Amino acid sequence: MRGRAPRARLAALTAPCHRRTVEPDRPNRRAEEPTLADIPLSISGKTAIQVARETAARAGDMLVERFHQAKSITFKGRGNIVTDVDMAVESEVMARLGCEYPQMGLLGEESAGARADSGYVWIVDPLDGTRNYASGVPIFSVVIALALDGEVLVGVNHDPVRNEMFHAEKGGGAYLNDDPIRVSERSSVEDSILGMDLSYNNDGARNGLALVEKLWPGLQTLRVMGSAALGISYAAAGRLDLYFHHQLEPWDQVAGLLLVREAGGIVTDRTGEPAGLYSDGLIASSTTLVADFMRQTDGMLWRTADPPDSLTRATGYPCGLSPRSISVSTLLTPLK
Repeated sequence: MRGRAPRARLAALTAPCHRRTVEPDRPNRRAEEPTLADIPLSISGKTAIQVARETAARAGDMLVERFHQAKSITFKGRGNIVTDVDMAVESEVMARLGCEYPQMGLLGEESAGARADSGYVWIVDPLDGTRNYASGVPIFSVVIALALDGEVLVGVNHDPVRNEMFHAEKGGGAYLNDDPIRVSERSSVEDSILGMDLSYNNDGARNGLALVEKLWPGLQTLRVMGSAALGISYAAAGRLDLYFHHQLEPWDQVAGLLLVREAGGIVTDRTGEPAGLYSDGLIASSTTLVADFMRQTDGMLWRTADPPDSLTRATGYPCGLSPRSISVSTLLTPLK
């Protein structure tokens, strides 16, 4: 049985930051790569991973509290929605992070912010799996991570329904609550459970389904979770043997990039190069299994198709064309 993450006290998390005397920032000791030693303590004297985990726990509580309630839904593009809950949770998370680390940048899915690869930046997805959440499917999570010049130092992905918090610090291993996790030890696609999600890019989704059709029946089974962040985290924990996706945004994959690598795996783009926050696609698993996947999918359109332009990537429609955004209110009865 996995250990359970301690429940954060809401009053403590929502209280204003208490300022303390903070020593001047440490000199930049990075020779080539950023290290945890370079991250300053927060205004309240906490480490970055403490702030991330506590803030994710509070955000998760908010998601669960609103799960059975009416939601206002806006369509950002084909199949791509945002709810008023996404906005409320992101506002809470950004306020907390900005209070604890006022000198650092902020980037969230639902709000403009700093680039993910410029200086210290907190990267937030307040609700990964919004379509699941709005449809009453209890598979969603909140992502909070800290990167420095594009290198992920701290990553948290919290599933509040199952009280499962995946977290990692660079060089410190990957954990599910209090237990260390490792990627799958399977070495062949034929013996593996693969995970994927449908891209908002129509061609990317179509090519991904075609890839699975060509592999079938040369794999055990396929899982489409509706939450890329959880899919990558499941690969880090060995629940999925390999996870792949045509195109993700920084907030979708930021925690997963660190989790998989700290769990002994690798994450590449569709060409086989190491994946970063703005990479073209993602494949996550062990070195051996990724190599077998790359061999078996060599030449497939999913691997070779050009990346979508920025507008298509954001909206799911060519040239950014999309129907007028529509706001609706709905009362859903989630699964129990």
